[in-house]
Amino acid sequence: MDAPDERCLEALVALTRLEDLPRTGWLQAGIRPAESIAGHSHGAALVALALGPRIEPAVDLGRVLGLLAVHDGAEALLGDWPRVARDFLPAGAKAEAERRAGEQLLGPLSDLARELGREYHAQTTREARFARLCDRFQLGLRLLVYRRAGWRGLDEFERTVQDLDCAEFVGAAPLRAALLAALAAPI
Repeated sequence: MDAPDERCLEALVALTRLEDLPRTGWLQAGIRPAESIAGHSHGAALVALALGPRIEPAVDLGRVLGLLAVHDGAEALLGDWPRVARDFLPAGAKAEAERRAGEQLLGPLSDLARELGREYHAQTTREARFARLCDRFQLGLRLLVYRRAGWRGLDEFERTVQDLDCAEFVGAAPLRAALLAALAAPI
């Protein structure tokens, strides 16, 4: 095996950690066991498959799925830092750490993987913004699952769903409305 293939193999091995690492926000809310980072990425990809055909003008759904496959790759090295971590770090430190960790893990996979990681975090393309919307929708779906399983005290997560902005992707608005209605329904 030559060095590039060995680096690729080791990066792929490192990325498998995402299957076992829980999403920190759910842990902090007391949910055990909590959804894994890989489970979250898979769920976000399913949201993209559901919403993608409803989006006009069309997005490159293959690219969106690639973006979602790599969007949390840095967390294989860093873990899933909660949002509040930003409050205790110098401005931009969390983003810079995630950028560097993403480069380290995604770079050995391929130029495409590295490019997709950069694109997602830059949020300069419609595909990247749609991928982020799908990421947020997935959080809302997981919230609904946890609520239906009897978990309470998850209001901070509901605010994320309420704040979903579908203006750029109006085809996603009906799912947002259905999700909010399901969250508001008595359990």
